[in-house]
Amino acid sequence: MFKPNPNLKSGNFLSLVVLLLGAFIVLLPLFVVFLTSFAPTVTSPENLSKNSWSLANYRVAWQQGKFLLAFANSTLVAIAVTAFQIVTSALAGYALARLKFRGRQALLLVVLATLVIPFQLLVIPIFLVLKWGHLINTYWALILPTAVNGFGIFLLRQYFQTIPVELEEAAAIDGANRLQILWRVMLPLARPALVTLFLFTFIGEWNDLFKPLVFTTRPELRTVQLALAEFQEQFTNNWPLMMAAVTIATVPVMALFLIGQRQFIQGIAATGIKN
Repeated sequence: MFKPNPNLKSGNFLSLVVLLLGAFIVLLPLFVVFLTSFAPTVTSPENLSKNSWSLANYRVAWQQGKFLLAFANSTLVAIAVTAFQIVTSALAGYALARLKFRGRQALLLVVLATLVIPFQLLVIPIFLVLKWGHLINTYWALILPTAVNGFGIFLLRQYFQTIPVELEEAAAIDGANRLQILWRVMLPLARPALVTLFLFTFIGEWNDLFKPLVFTTRPELRTVQLALAEFQEQFTNNWPLMMAAVTIATVPVMALFLIGQRQFIQGIAATGIKN
């Protein structure tokens, strides 16, 4: 039985209890999904205790859902979008953080304004632009609409402001130009923010269903979420197969987050600090 540490303050102990309760509430559905995925084919989760478990659901779900091609497509799109966003966010964020030019604050407000506009409101003009460029039903239709993101620009701008200006001045004295300062000084120091942006972007693109559903119709361009949606329509009443498919689609992003969680926390904690 758990006994509270007498040296632990009552406020800290209460916070610990609340955090544990919150973790339990968040993790319980994931545990149920994972547990159900090992059950034999049944019509409802209530019958799980009456059957033995197996890994057959994962094999059937992988084959029936054709997840191999979907994984390749999602990985390609997520990596491409993430690379574009890191490059554009680093350049724009550094310019807004360090360069002095007329209209900088107005430009920053425009960037922030893009954060409150839902992507769904822009889908018709984006679709028309992609159609005009003959990009519908191509990988570019899944990459270009989110290649630039206001959140990434603001995130890196805030992090760059926490880095002392003296480091840039020292590099400039040694003969480095702006791009060299950004590449050799700023970006290595901004690794937590870059990891944070990478995780946000990659996970967001991996979980995106809207773009593949609207901008593509070719089966060979199916992403993981589109394949999962089609799989759920096909096996609506087969709970173990559905949960196995959900687990297959979820495990990669969970593993990615666990690997980069320390840098992610550092990046989030430091972006609100201004030098």
